[in-house]
Amino acid sequence: MMASGAINVVRGSRSSVEELLQIYNHSESVALAVDNPEMFNRMEETFYSKTSMKFIILLWGDKSQLLGGKSKELPVFNFLEVMDLGRQGRKALLESHDSKQHHVYKAIDSDDVAAILYTSGTTGNPKGVMLTHRNLLHQIKNLWDVVPAEPGDRFLSMLPPWHAYERACEYFIFSHGIEQVYTTVRNLKDDLGHYQPHYLISVPLVYETLYSGIQKQISTSSLVRKLVAMTFIRVSLAYMECKRIYEGKCLTKHRNQPSYVFSILDWIWARIIAIILLPVHLLAKKLVYSKIHSAIGIKKAGISGGGSLPLHIDSFFEAIGVKVQNGYGLTETSPVIAARRPGCNVIGSVGHPIQHTEFKVVDSETGEVLPPGSKGILKVRGPEVMKGYYKNPSATEKAIDKEGWLNTGDIGWISPHHSVGRCRHSGGVVVVEGRSKDTIVLSTGENVEPVELEEAAMRSSLIQHIVVVGQDKRRLGAVIVPNKEEVVKTARNLLIIDSNSSDVSKETVITLVYKELKTWTSGFPFQIGPILLIDESFTIDNGLMTPTMKVRRDKVVAQYREQIDDMYK
Repeated sequence: MMASGAINVVRGSRSSVEELLQIYNHSESVALAVDNPEMFNRMEETFYSKTSMKFIILLWGDKSQLLGGKSKELPVFNFLEVMDLGRQGRKALLESHDSKQHHVYKAIDSDDVAAILYTSGTTGNPKGVMLTHRNLLHQIKNLWDVVPAEPGDRFLSMLPPWHAYERACEYFIFSHGIEQVYTTVRNLKDDLGHYQPHYLISVPLVYETLYSGIQKQISTSSLVRKLVAMTFIRVSLAYMECKRIYEGKCLTKHRNQPSYVFSILDWIWARIIAIILLPVHLLAKKLVYSKIHSAIGIKKAGISGGGSLPLHIDSFFEAIGVKVQNGYGLTETSPVIAARRPGCNVIGSVGHPIQHTEFKVVDSETGEVLPPGSKGILKVRGPEVMKGYYKNPSATEKAIDKEGWLNTGDIGWISPHHSVGRCRHSGGVVVVEGRSKDTIVLSTGENVEPVELEEAAMRSSLIQHIVVVGQDKRRLGAVIVPNKEEVVKTARNLLIIDSNSSDVSKETVITLVYKELKTWTSGFPFQIGPILLIDESFTIDNGLMTPTMKVRRDKVVAQYREQIDDMYK
């Protein structure tokens, strides 16, 4: 489609028929490329009555499986037929003696729209993001700085193929002679072991799942093995912290850099402690981490994007020697705009801007540009920024100003440049702290960023999902999906229930969850008060998670509005 100059409008097959219809009509699409007969049969009645389709392309399956007689009124092509039509057209062109007279070509301009991607963000209605050929080419040309892959390297990915993040990765991969393997959540563990990929391309939830699996394996080991493993990890965490200090790869918001004398002493101290801890760290790599590496199977690096990577998970993988490079982007930016480089993998950040990309931080109220180290709204400018929202000039004007700066809607800051000290090599890296729309304003007038609290709470094995709430309330609350298996296990260990029982009362679950919240969020100025326990997990299918597995905060709050109001009574 892109090679022919046509615009593709993409959406996942899990989307509702209503959503697909809205996107089809809003985008003024003329035809439909559909996954399989079952998918089309689910939507055929609605689409035949409410759209004007010129033809249908069926990627897999037999055309005879299409229901209804109306499919006979429209041309239906399967994938092989489309390929054959292309061969016939090319043959006719080559055999034509007067081909130059009879065939007129219109070159594709780099500013022409290549694709329209409808955002599926955590808030608001989907908007059609117009991405041009230039936008996507920018990603192909500049992602090598982040992922210096070589021909023959193998990538493992489990993202939706139509998503901006996955598409940019695919185009980059195929343009560099790299092998791509697709997997699913269910098959991830087996495929990691089987394919041993050089790179894993995924979202933070996958790294959280891997982390939880490792922690679970350690916790179920014998007491001696558990103590040894946990001691090794603590030592490695301390070693890597010292290493970051003497390598100058720490984060700071302070614009005033330390004195030269203090920096030297700090460097010497960090080197000494690191040298003392190094033998234990090396022993841990040989006895424990090598087994984890073999199980995970990532040879070079894991690339994380599409959401916030919790700091404790970031630090853990660094400690055990699994490189995880965190990146940042939006559908509106094709999508990558910043990422950590292999040689400058600053933990807690999303790295430096990629080539030809500028960042600035502005005050949310005045729009004033803030100095490095100051927290505000992140704005970005560069060749990867979208052309605009399709048929929505007011939204485009609101998102992109006259100078080409896109308002990301995210809160963050840029690390100041220091010539000496523990932050000397982290100047200019971008730190993202959450969505500005996620900010909760309590009735007391105090502003709370819920993401940090949620990330801290998610360190508990008893909590599967959490959404902090409290807008216009006196205190914070939370909607929590408990991890039933871990709750039962904990209740048995504490002798609350019989070792053969799996029945835990709601009051007990609440008590255990409260205890965990107190443990992991005690250092925060705002504490979580009332909680609402939910039995149903947040999933893509029930609409409470995005295709990149981020919780849709607005959907959760809307679905459980009455119960949330009741818990504050």
